Amino acid sequence: MKTIAEKILRKLMLGFVQVYILNHASQRPVFGAELQEALGAYGHHLSPGTLYPVLRSLETKGLLTSAPKVVDGKLRVYYSATQQGKEILKQAQVMARKLCNSLTD
Repeated sequence: MKTIAEKILRKLMLGFVQVYILNHASQRPVFGAELQEALGAYGHHLSPGTLYPVLRSLETKGLLTSAPKVVDGKLRVYYSATQQGKEILKQAQVMARKLCNSLTD
């Protein structure tokens, strides 16, 4: 059974992951395995069972759109930020800056 601390930290991490996804998907279309690898480079190793529900949730909320594409014989789903997703990202970036600055003061 997870401790309260583990549950809180997981929830925070998933929030940061959502912002990370919106940031990258606002720059260019991205696919799940690419995001997994990039997050892994920062020490956040997400399983497909964690990452893909986050992607679907962001899409369901209208923050991402998806487009399937066959690449090297494999079907990949590319995600792009919608205008609403980009606006939420800007707000999240402002909030993150303010909060981070208050933590280091």
